[in-house]
Amino acid sequence: MYRAKELTVATTRGRGFYDITDEVQRAVAESGAQEGLCTIFLHHTSASLLLCENADPDVRRDLESFFSRLVKDGDPLFRHDAEGPDDMPAHVRTVLTQNSLNVPVKHGGAHLGTWQGIYVWEHRTSPHHRRVTVSVVS
Repeated sequence: MYRAKELTVATTRGRGFYDITDEVQRAVAESGAQEGLCTIFLHHTSASLLLCENADPDVRRDLESFFSRLVKDGDPLFRHDAEGPDDMPAHVRTVLTQNSLNVPVKHGGAHLGTWQGIYVWEHRTSPHHRRVTVSVVS
């Protein structure tokens, strides 16, 4: 059995992390699968998905600080800046991270670890609407 649901994530604050764990869990539950595999896919090239610590927000702050140092907005190294100084840095951040996740399905839900959450990581400084597909195969 294959089921899929599309989510829209509004990244209202621009750059940063947006917890979609509950939406993914709902999509898995609605699929009716008790066991299987859930794939979460982000349809964009300037944001990414992250399976990350969900208890301490400092983890996400530290990740953002690290990436801000690693890939600076407005770096003269980059030629691609059609949409502003954060354009190419957002693409680099996405390539260094991931646009899909696979999570096992067990007992009708995404079988995450105790401190794991699923996040859209917006790399652009302005708000966007990000499209995410949650697919479940059982």
